Amino acid sequence: MHTGKRYTPLEFFTWTLRDTLLLLGISAIPTVLYNAGMSFLALPWQPVAFLGTGLAFIIGFKNNASYGRIWEARQIYGAIINDSRSFGYTLRDALGGKQSAAVKQMFYRHFAWLTALRFQLREPRSWENMQRHSNRSFQADHYAIPEKLSRLDDELAGYLAEDELKYILSKKNRATQLIALQSETLARLRQEGVINDFQWKELQSGIIRFTDDQGKAERIKNFPYPRNFASVATYLMFIFIFLLPFGLLKEYARLGDGTFLQGYTIWLNIPFSAMVAWAFHTLDTVGESSVNPFEGSANDVPITQISRTIEIDMRDMLDEASLPAPIVPVNNIVL
Repeated sequence: MHTGKRYTPLEFFTWTLRDTLLLLGISAIPTVLYNAGMSFLALPWQPVAFLGTGLAFIIGFKNNASYGRIWEARQIYGAIINDSRSFGYTLRDALGGKQSAAVKQMFYRHFAWLTALRFQLREPRSWENMQRHSNRSFQADHYAIPEKLSRLDDELAGYLAEDELKYILSKKNRATQLIALQSETLARLRQEGVINDFQWKELQSGIIRFTDDQGKAERIKNFPYPRNFASVATYLMFIFIFLLPFGLLKEYARLGDGTFLQGYTIWLNIPFSAMVAWAFHTLDTVGESSVNPFEGSANDVPITQISRTIEIDMRDMLDEASLPAPIVPVNNIVL
């Protein structure tokens, strides 16, 4: 997540540099050929304008859907924050207070669940965009993905007993199994009479909410923006960018008629065609960079920071003296 007021012009320029150079090249080729006498290359501008209008609607639809996905992801983690706090103090008070070993065990198991979930959500998918050169370059210069700097088993070792750690690491969906262990512990405490039926029901409701939150996050992670819409937008973008300089050749060629610029204004086709194409292409790329809110991009939901905030709050409920440091933005990026 970017925490500044805006990306700087230099950051945007660097991020789009390769695409900008490509767009200038696409605009330059027909301009040079037209100026060399191949006037038949010029196309009427009206069809290109109609195509651009349709493309603008498609990009707007796609960006709106992208924002919806990232906002839903933020709402899911907002719910996890609230559910974790309420589960924490309900569990603490039901199980005998801050010094209870069972309370500490279940608190730390919850931290392990947050850790396992964020590692699972950062796993790459074939449709995600972090393999793009521009995204990898920006990430290398500005921030690091925490889940790429450490191993899951090392982080879980700080929260789980050795036998429990070995059990969890043997499972495919570690986050789900950690929630299952929490439910199993609550059932045992109920059978032993440590908590009554009403307390068990309240705590089990918290477990169910965590399962629901995890499932919603996994749905966004594992279901991409529909490939049919994405493909149409991509193909129309390519067609528009290719045809745009051809459609503006005549307009810029006669722009200087009757003035001292006659014969020279054709060269304006290169920067202005590239500029229009850049606007469309960059808007599409901005939407694409937000459509997968857990992939590790600079526009992700900051699930690592949120998980750390929850851990700090819940440890504070136990009056622990040594709390982990909050995660702060680096170069205005926080994950």
